[in-house]
Amino acid sequence: MILMKKEDGSSFEIAGPAGALEARFAAAKADGVLAPSQYLVIICHPHPLHGGTMDNKVVTTLMRTYRDLGVSVISFNFRGVGASEGEYDHAVGEVDDLLAVASWIRAELPQSKLLLAGFSFGSSVAAQACYRLKDVRHLLLVAPPVERYPYDQAGRFPCSVCVVQGDKDERVNASGVYTWVEALDSPAELVRYPDAGHFFHGGLSQMKKDLSDILPRQLNQSA
Repeated sequence: MILMKKEDGSSFEIAGPAGALEARFAAAKADGVLAPSQYLVIICHPHPLHGGTMDNKVVTTLMRTYRDLGVSVISFNFRGVGASEGEYDHAVGEVDDLLAVASWIRAELPQSKLLLAGFSFGSSVAAQACYRLKDVRHLLLVAPPVERYPYDQAGRFPCSVCVVQGDKDERVNASGVYTWVEALDSPAELVRYPDAGHFFHGGLSQMKKDLSDILPRQLNQSA
């Protein structure tokens, strides 16, 4: 099985709709609070035209959070980023990229319980994809620019949601995010950081700690 050969975090290729996609696998820690489990999360990175890659610090913090909880992780570069082929496609083709990664996972690990997560631009990609994938168990949205990209459909998501937002975000309208979360008609938990900007500088360790408590609880509630 290909995934089992990638536990060292080295990059490999997945066939995508616009060419090869560069991906990375992190194996779940056997002693995590959710282990052993069949959970597997796909994490989506921030905006490709503003330096966003799967090596972004928020993305790698999310990777470590899930991995340490006992959840296997796939992160990948959208088309046109890093070694991924293709060109930026305004959060449209990038959704297709995510769907291709999910399809590949279904073929490799058909028993996996799929989770989605995304930071900034990547959170919209994850949110849009959750409607087009069967049985997504949970959605994590970090600093979601809800006023610029699509997210919910009629105020609802097909799974429980956790939204992480900093009050001092210089790129996302934090008050707009809070209003949006309050209006959602589906299970959603908001985590606010009063002193955090868009990239959560100095606050990533606290975010990891908080999500390490919140994610198991939400997953157990939705199981």
